[in-house]
Amino acid sequence: MLSRRNFLKGALACTLLYPLSDVLAAENEERVLSMLNTHTGETLEARYYANGAYDQEAVDRLNYILRCHYTNEVKPVDVRLLDLLCDIKDRIGRDKQIRIVSGYRSPSYNGLLRSEGHRVAKGSYHLKARAIDFTIHGVANHDLSRLARSFAAGGVGSYSAFVHIDTGPRRIWG
Repeated sequence: MLSRRNFLKGALACTLLYPLSDVLAAENEERVLSMLNTHTGETLEARYYANGAYDQEAVDRLNYILRCHYTNEVKPVDVRLLDLLCDIKDRIGRDKQIRIVSGYRSPSYNGLLRSEGHRVAKGSYHLKARAIDFTIHGVANHDLSRLARSFAAGGVGSYSAFVHIDTGPRRIWG
């Protein structure tokens, strides 16, 4: 398991975008994500952080449910993204399930979406496993987007069908 201390050292070295006070305040928290992949119908509940360390087995299960549903390719998701998603969900309600519209996207799937006229970025953070498009049942997307923006961490895009978050530079659209 990756210790919280080693994670913080690494994150600080690469200019942590997520507010450090929030990360340090969460030192002793358990972090649990409950997800439904809207493309595959798969569900998962995973406690991926507890007792000051990330549970790599649980993180691997999260990576799998967030895989490219088109190619089944799995890529390790940025744990800062998981933490941000968990914090957003926890502000709404710890028992809420996140409905995943898109996690990691393979280059071939991203290219297909572009060729079909979908407005996806050529260099999307989905290609780097640093972005998630999601909804939470019973929560309006504009409210979810506003909450995500309040964390001032990475990109937040608001769409009619979902909210996008990523761990890239701070920016807002939609």
